[in-house]
Amino acid sequence: MPIRIRPALPADVRAIGGLVQPYADERILLAKEWVGYYEAVQEFLVAEAPDGSLIGCGALHVMWEDLAEIRTLAVARDWRKRGVGHLLLDALTERARGLGLRRLFCLTFEVDFFAGHGWSEIDGTPVDQQVYAELLRSPDDGVAEFLDLARVKPNTLGNTRMLIELSGGEPFVR
Repeated sequence: MPIRIRPALPADVRAIGGLVQPYADERILLAKEWVGYYEAVQEFLVAEAPDGSLIGCGALHVMWEDLAEIRTLAVARDWRKRGVGHLLLDALTERARGLGLRRLFCLTFEVDFFAGHGWSEIDGTPVDQQVYAELLRSPDDGVAEFLDLARVKPNTLGNTRMLIELSGGEPFVR
């Protein structure tokens, strides 16, 4: 039985936290409070092993009418290098296309992984001044990371800001 990618359920939140915590301990990902995971559960997809255990997760957080962030992409250590991250990223990208989004952002240490999917490193903030001004109003740290604001710099040291432009309606090709 293959790995299954599905929308996360509130019952999955503890397992999602368990997937993220080892990476948070190494300062690769930012952990959330439990309430943060529950509030964002509808943004998450999870990867389920044939035995039903959760082996990966990732979220799509919409930031603007054409822009979202891929965040909290994590794979269980013993499932790394087995295609789980690729499956999750592909599914999140398809979800973004289904929402009519044109661009995806991520903040990552895994530059080669994302570059292999067509992502590029960015400098500056690829939005116009009006959108920038609106995004400044968001309390979300991910939006602040996209804007490259000084208040989140300690969280982003060593990370690379990356972006991909999605083609309209065409299947994602790796």
